[in-house]
Amino acid sequence: MHIDLSGQTAVITGSTAGIGFAIAQGLAQAGAAVVLNGRSQATVTAAVAKLGELVPGSDVRGVAADVSTAEGAAALLEAVPQADILVNNAGIFEPKDFFETPDEDWTRMFEVNVLSGVRLSRAYLKGMLERNQGRVIFISSESGLNIPVEMIHYGFSKTAQLAVSRGLAKLTRGSKVTVNAVLPGPTLSEGVEAMLKDQVAKTGKPIEEVGADFVRAFRPSSLIQRTATVEEVANMVVYACSPQASATNGAALRVDGGVVDFIA
Repeated sequence: MHIDLSGQTAVITGSTAGIGFAIAQGLAQAGAAVVLNGRSQATVTAAVAKLGELVPGSDVRGVAADVSTAEGAAALLEAVPQADILVNNAGIFEPKDFFETPDEDWTRMFEVNVLSGVRLSRAYLKGMLERNQGRVIFISSESGLNIPVEMIHYGFSKTAQLAVSRGLAKLTRGSKVTVNAVLPGPTLSEGVEAMLKDQVAKTGKPIEEVGADFVRAFRPSSLIQRTATVEEVANMVVYACSPQASATNGAALRVDGGVVDFIA
C-alpha cells in the first residue's frame, strides 16, 4: 500500500519525542508537511533538525507551545491557522495510588490529555469541514478501556478522549472528514523507558526484556507479550490519516498487542 499525503499539512502535538515523533516521521515519509510541537523551544528545534535528517527533503517546522493551556493552544493556532491532519498526541501519564492522588493531579491530567485536543479540534475541525477534507486523530490508550488500578486518573482521561473522538466523528456525517482514536498498549517510548530505568539498573537486563517483563506482570492479557515499538503505533496513525482509510470513522483503533480482552 502506497500512502501519499503530499500537499497536506499535519500538526502533531507533543511530537518532539516518543510516539509523537514517530508519527511525525511517518507522516513526513508519506509526503506531508509536518508541524512538530512541544513545550520547549530547545526540544522543538532539536526535533525539527533530527526529523530533517531522518527524512531528507521533508517540509518540517516546529512550534513551541504548551497546548494544555488556552494560551498555548492559541499560540499554536496563530502560527498554524489551518491543518489537513491533526494528531492530538500531547499527553502525560503517572503511576500513582488513588488515595494519594490530589484534585490538582486529576485536573492536570484532564487539561493535558483531553482539553488540549478539544481546543485544537474545535479550531481545526471546523476548517476541515468547510473544505470537506481532513483527518483528526486522538492518541488514546488501551487504558481507556482497561482502567489501570495504578493510575486511575490516567485511564479516566483516556476514556474521555474516546468519548470526544466519537462525538466529533458524528459531526462529520456525510463529509470526507474523519475523526478516529488510536489506542496503543504498553509502548517502549522514552517515557516508558524512564519509568523502567530503575528495573534496568537493578536487573542488568536490556530495556526490551524489562519491558516484556513489565507487560507479563502488569498486562498479562497481552497477546504479543512485549512492548510495542513507537513505529508500530505510528504505522496505524499514518494509515488512519491516509485516503485509504476513508471509510474508517468514529473508530477506536487498537494497537495494544491484544491487551484488551474482548471482541469489539
